[in-house]
Amino acid sequence: MDGCKRENIKPGIKVKVVQKQDQPTGKLTEGVVKDILTNSARHPHGIKVRLVNGIVGRAKEIIV
Repeated sequence: MDGCKRENIKPGIKVKVVQKQDQPTGKLTEGVVKDILTNSARHPHGIKVRLVNGIVGRAKEIIV
């Protein structure tokens, strides 16, 4: 599922995010959403989230 729409992201779901320092390589980190940091309904690079382990990144994939 697409991580570019805020309506798809909810606290407690599993996602794969790309952290700021990993943007050039595209390395994804898996985790559970704690907070949604992007206020807009859409973002072309993914909705910014904070995971329960404290990692902040843009959601690229939603794991179902």
